Amino acid sequence: MTTLEIVGGRVLRPDMTVERADVLADQGTGEILAVGDVPAGDTSLDVTDGLVIPGLVNAHTHVAMALLRGYADDKPLHAWLREDIWPIEDVLEPEDVRAGAELGLVEMIRSGTTGFCDMYFDVGAIVDAVDRAGLRARVGYGSVTVGKDEKAAREELEAGLRVAQEYDGAADGRVSTAFMPHSLTTVDGRELDAFVPRVREAGVPIHIHANETTGEVKPIVDEHDERPLAYAVEHGLLEERDFIAHGTHCDEREIDILAERGAGVVHCPASNMKLASGIAPVQAMVDAGVTVGIGTDGAASNNDLSMFDELRDAAMVGKLAAGDASAVDAPTAFGMATAGSAAVAGFDSGRIAEGKNADLAVVDLDTPHLTPHHDLVSHLVYAVTAADVRHTVCDGRVLMRDREVLTLDADAVRETAERRARAAVERAES
Repeated sequence: MTTLEIVGGRVLRPDMTVERADVLADQGTGEILAVGDVPAGDTSLDVTDGLVIPGLVNAHTHVAMALLRGYADDKPLHAWLREDIWPIEDVLEPEDVRAGAELGLVEMIRSGTTGFCDMYFDVGAIVDAVDRAGLRARVGYGSVTVGKDEKAAREELEAGLRVAQEYDGAADGRVSTAFMPHSLTTVDGRELDAFVPRVREAGVPIHIHANETTGEVKPIVDEHDERPLAYAVEHGLLEERDFIAHGTHCDEREIDILAERGAGVVHCPASNMKLASGIAPVQAMVDAGVTVGIGTDGAASNNDLSMFDELRDAAMVGKLAAGDASAVDAPTAFGMATAGSAAVAGFDSGRIAEGKNADLAVVDLDTPHLTPHHDLVSHLVYAVTAADVRHTVCDGRVLMRDREVLTLDADAVRETAERRARAAVERAES
């Protein structure tokens, strides 16, 4: 057994208190062994003037879309997808997806994110990138059947189930999977009826976009005379371990459905604002007992993967939605980005405690914009930026030390992504 000792700083405990403490991690099992006055480790990470926090968990993203950052902006969701994103995605090659994924992973490591949930295609390329980068991930193939004939639709969903079974446990167990039909409007209910029982038999959770825009809610209400989440239940979705992305337009009954069934929701405030999709009723969800995580969505609609930006947005827009400055307070927002997101993703992370995954980040407190230290949890939500992250640790392994990413060559990743992005645009526009 080799151990990593994280020494010299302060630690954010699960109850949101901060104390002077060290952390000892087992690098073999990837677990936290002790917090407080710990024995010396085999290796050491100096965190003087730093705050050790749980690694952030990006509970919904499309990481390879970092390759499309800035490609198409300032459009509503459906036009953006159909006119710009889906056409260029049609010409992306597996190596493009790998390049975009590696670019996104470098960005996440540099901003203190240690785990994420990802819906995309060419999932094998993403898994390879995750393996190299050292992060934790739940991945799945985003199945879209709209516009396809019966055979093609069946093959699309077969691919989703096959990917979930093939890659579960990859990257030394750091990769888990889910069945990921894209949304309630891009996959037909009859198709879900055919596949969800097989997914349940395989023990695979389900992740799906739901209630992101009014344009996704209205067709279901008009055609089926019921709200989308009631429709989802009717077709076998929203069991424990399942989670939806966005939930922007959930009414009170739908919030109750999520709470009663134990399904999680991932709040994506920046993407929701940029695409003018709406403001999710996050405080109402929290009050109802729904497990809420936070995600960035893809970098093409955000346009970055910083969870610090996202949790600040979550706190700010949550207050607007509730009309209450005390809503989605700092501890709630930070908890959603760590323990909440980890719970949604199914990771044993998000809290610094014995037995939990040693997924950690260290924020440098020795900066003007984080001075004075009246309330460090407030700083984490309202003042910290990605550039304040000094070290990132996942599974007991140091992925970034003193702002240097150790697992990927950041410069080479950037150069490859730039080259492949330009080539993809040329193909899409030719």
